[in-house]
Amino acid sequence: MKRVVAALIVHDGQILACQRTRHQPMPLKWEFPGGKIEEGEQPRDALRRELEEELGIEATIGNEVARLTHHYPNGGAVELRFFEVREYDGEIENRIFREIRWVRRKELLELDFLEADRTLVQDLAAGKRL
Repeated sequence: MKRVVAALIVHDGQILACQRTRHQPMPLKWEFPGGKIEEGEQPRDALRRELEEELGIEATIGNEVARLTHHYPNGGAVELRFFEVREYDGEIENRIFREIRWVRRKELLELDFLEADRTLVQDLAAGKRL
């Protein structure tokens, strides 16, 4: 099973959402920034590394907000761990995504998120998490 970490970067009541490019798997879907945990890597360390690579920031990784497992129809499975990020050094820059956007909770529902993220997106929009 693939192990993945993602950040819920919160600023001024908004959450950062990122859109995949046309050339990535599941093209043009929206997601939260993050990525795969490498062998021997701790989840928070993996997320710090991914946020530096994708957005050019040095993040302070907060509490784990959610952990879920998603099984894709093709048989693949992923364990997702979402962490809160409210503090970081540096300016956010888009290094790999088609688009990045700060959105209010309810606006998350308007974006076409990855299937694995949708339950969390609904909880965030309803104010059940964070």
